[in-house]
Amino acid sequence: MPDLENPIHAAPGDARPPRPDTLGLYLAVPFCRAKCTFCNFASGVYPASAMPAYVAALERQLAAARAWAHRHSLTLPHTIDTIYLGGGTPSLLPPDLLTTLFHTIREHFHVLPDAEITLEAAPLQLDPDTLDAGLTVGLNRVSFGVQSFVEAEARATARTHSGDEALAEIERMRRSGVAHVSADLIAGLPGQTTESWHHSLDRLTEASLDHSSVYMFELDEDSRLGAEALRGGARFGAALLPREDIVADWYAAAIDRLAQAGLAQYEISNFARPGGRSVHNERYWLRRPYLGVGVDAHSMLRHAHTGAAARFAIPEELDAFLAPHHATTWDEPELLTPREELEEAWFLGLRRTAGVSLALLTRQFGGDALAPFSAVLAELAEADLLTRTPGDGGPVDRVALTRRGQLLSNDVFAALLAAEDQPAPEQNPQPLPHAETQPSSYPATSIPTIA
Repeated sequence: MPDLENPIHAAPGDARPPRPDTLGLYLAVPFCRAKCTFCNFASGVYPASAMPAYVAALERQLAAARAWAHRHSLTLPHTIDTIYLGGGTPSLLPPDLLTTLFHTIREHFHVLPDAEITLEAAPLQLDPDTLDAGLTVGLNRVSFGVQSFVEAEARATARTHSGDEALAEIERMRRSGVAHVSADLIAGLPGQTTESWHHSLDRLTEASLDHSSVYMFELDEDSRLGAEALRGGARFGAALLPREDIVADWYAAAIDRLAQAGLAQYEISNFARPGGRSVHNERYWLRRPYLGVGVDAHSMLRHAHTGAAARFAIPEELDAFLAPHHATTWDEPELLTPREELEEAWFLGLRRTAGVSLALLTRQFGGDALAPFSAVLAELAEADLLTRTPGDGGPVDRVALTRRGQLLSNDVFAALLAAEDQPAPEQNPQPLPHAETQPSSYPATSIPTIA
């Protein structure tokens, strides 16, 4: 059985890391007032009249979760220490539906009194009544998708706020008693310049937040902007996307600027003051149990007998989810093999600046499973992609991505996966990137399998 006490080390100073015996709950709310051009999530401009039926479907899932987990021999913890409402724009939920939803959660689970409860919101799209209802049910964290404090950049992607309005929304959360407020920025938006990026960073740091996320726009077919750019088109401002190397410089500037403002980087895309980390998101990187409810929500629980990780999801089609005959259950769980779990431990653990403890991976997977990685870890360190830190007077224990390694994280992960197969010398494996190599890909804006 895998070592569940601490599969990947939590660095000293971590704020209340999620426990392995509790549950994180993710609630997907796909409703939006406008579909942002950069968005690659299962969301859309659905009628508000569908919200009651959608929340009722969420309630049915919550009620059925324990029996479903039992049928598949999965351990579903009863105690919840994090709840995350993502989307979509879950702040659009009316107050009565939000209240009803939390009543159902507490009917079927025990929510700790100090549980972290997060609501994603768009500036200007969190009504006072909904905020009051959220605070009543325990909301203590609001995460704003600001993306840019430059109005023209925000509106070009279908956001509707100005920079001043976003700052006013952050201040409104503070006055209302929200304990923790976060804001996201995206580097690489159409028409963005070095000057405008630094303006957004300045406004972000002026807000004195205790958490922020900085993403670099990814080109993929799942967003309208990405698909248009890949086709060489000009719609949605695709022809105005800045070059990748420039965006990489902006990302590096953000790390330094936020650090100066007291927001230390703790994961590739996330920054926080002491005590301000997202405990729920730490679950994903630490591979702690979480249950996803709603369209396109993903989950990870443990097998009750073997301890193996089981991943499963819900299809992303809203109409099918709301259909009267739909059972509102999850797809068949996939039990991960030890090799797949080790791969996850690498690519999720290395997203954290604390990195991965080789001693703990050895405890979890065995020394034979880690032996093939010794040479490639040394090569990655030589290429300035990894740091290697000794344990207490002993050999190298902790490995972590360097700044350059974060920009080339996909190359690092590919090298680690290839090391498992140990190609013969005559196969001439590809050399690791040299220092002058441009980033081949941005740090991912969302981790694999997470809604």
